[in-house]
Amino acid sequence: MREDIFKLVNAVAKSPPSNLTPEGKRLVEKLNTDYIRMGLELEGAKRDRFKEIKKELSVLSIDFSKTLNEENGGNWFTEQQLEGVPSDVINILKTEEKDGVKRYFLTYKYPDLFPTLKFDVNADVREQVFIGNENKCPDNLPRFDKTIRLRHEKAQLLGYENHAQYVLKEKMAKSPEKVNSFLGDLRSKLTEGGRAEVQKLKQLKKTDVEARGLPFDDKYYLWDHRFYDRLVREQEFNIDENKIAEYFPLQKCVDGMLTIFEKLFGLRFVQVVEESAQVGSGERGWHEDCKVYLVHDEESLGGEFVGYLYLDLHPREGKYGHAANFNLIPGFLREPSNATSRNYPSTALVCNFSKPTPSKPSLLKHDEVVTLFHELGHGIHDLVSRTIYSRFHGTNTVGDFVEAPSQMLENWCWEPEQLKELSSHYETGESLPDNLISALIKSKHVNDGLFNLRQLHFGIFDMRVHELNLPQDEGIDSSATYNNLRSEIAGLDGPTDPRFGQGQTTFGHLMGGYDAGYYGYLWSLVFASDMYFTGFKKDPMDPKNGRRYRREVLEKGGSRDEMESLKAFLGREPNSEAFFKELGIKK
Repeated sequence: MREDIFKLVNAVAKSPPSNLTPEGKRLVEKLNTDYIRMGLELEGAKRDRFKEIKKELSVLSIDFSKTLNEENGGNWFTEQQLEGVPSDVINILKTEEKDGVKRYFLTYKYPDLFPTLKFDVNADVREQVFIGNENKCPDNLPRFDKTIRLRHEKAQLLGYENHAQYVLKEKMAKSPEKVNSFLGDLRSKLTEGGRAEVQKLKQLKKTDVEARGLPFDDKYYLWDHRFYDRLVREQEFNIDENKIAEYFPLQKCVDGMLTIFEKLFGLRFVQVVEESAQVGSGERGWHEDCKVYLVHDEESLGGEFVGYLYLDLHPREGKYGHAANFNLIPGFLREPSNATSRNYPSTALVCNFSKPTPSKPSLLKHDEVVTLFHELGHGIHDLVSRTIYSRFHGTNTVGDFVEAPSQMLENWCWEPEQLKELSSHYETGESLPDNLISALIKSKHVNDGLFNLRQLHFGIFDMRVHELNLPQDEGIDSSATYNNLRSEIAGLDGPTDPRFGQGQTTFGHLMGGYDAGYYGYLWSLVFASDMYFTGFKKDPMDPKNGRRYRREVLEKGGSRDEMESLKAFLGREPNSEAFFKELGIKK
């Protein structure tokens, strides 16, 4: 930590020169706050201890993520045990012959895990897979608990009551009280509807298991939900996820999404093909699965080069196991007063969609289409940002706003014309037919209450552990806290032992920057709904509003207060009317 630089920054922050640009002034203020939050105002033993904690937290976070990403566990099952699981999933599983019986190794990676929980008719297999997934990283339990305690100690060294208070001071929410009020209010509005959804799903389960000659125990388990949530969509809306997936080949989806962004934001994407694969300083994709795109403004906007987009969309051993966007190189001006000195950004989508087979391309379920559009939205935010300083580039906004732009863009995956543009049957080339589009849109809010209660579980657990104010020698029972809260909030049954699973040990968000911040997914959804219904609901492809959204929200990144960007686009203060209307809740 450079104390000499802190002294200079601190002096400028206290008496900023009159010729500082608004972004320059914001940079000085943010840097000064950063230095203070890094402990540079601490002295003696307190500063030494602060440094020790920071180093230890860094190691814990790295080890936690490494364990999660490199985890390679799973279970062996027979074909009979995997009854109902799509053949496309089964056909690519590792196999062995044991006692004359062919068995399949099902991993805990998303392309194996989710289809099994959704389609396997054997409840005992779903239970085994669900609980196995919750307990796949036991070494992360002491890391998680120690991290919680060290964060608390670190916050108190800086004069805060707890880690949540420390984190939230620099967010839009500002305080734990405001976050807890938001989460509590939403929970009270969602609980009744969520419980009604559970009862309906429980009745569906009763009918299903009794039709198969099995006993019904009047329980609706955690490992039941994906199965019966899928079944209710099939029965009530005639939605066959696998049939719909046939209309969403991965590459067609990518092409369709890029076309939408071209029309909406005035961009042009050109894939780098093998014969011209060297880009920039000669770099290529880091794996044969990785595709590279050059991004320019369209000619009417000057045709200027914008940046590089990398798409790494299939799973492989040792790879990050979820779906996310990562900035590789930020954009900024090398000379702050020279607009032609721009350093161009590079951004990467890292996902884990199923690989193509010899007979079929990679096909996306509709929820995977939404995921891809969401993450690509982060990538576009990263690419079109036009800030002077890299500190504010793209998604470098406050944590409880950063999801809003991508959440807003998810709405395009529910619009009829955009669904047609994104779809093309892998055999016939036909777009998704109108009857399936209608059924899909009608099913959008099925079990929404339960989904959002499960999101609330994550957010409330996050706040609960980061507001702990424990004596130094008192333990943290994070497993019981995690499971008890899930049972109380979502209302789903599980094993009676509150420590049956360690879901928090696979919860990478809380170890990767979303600590005391997971509430932001729901918080920012308020802004996302408001922006969409105000600017795009009438015409999702309105280029005028698309350019204005690019200019007022995406290009600004974190270079001005996020509330100012919202007001500039909306023309007023944001409100929650659209959010609650979308959820079907009276405000």
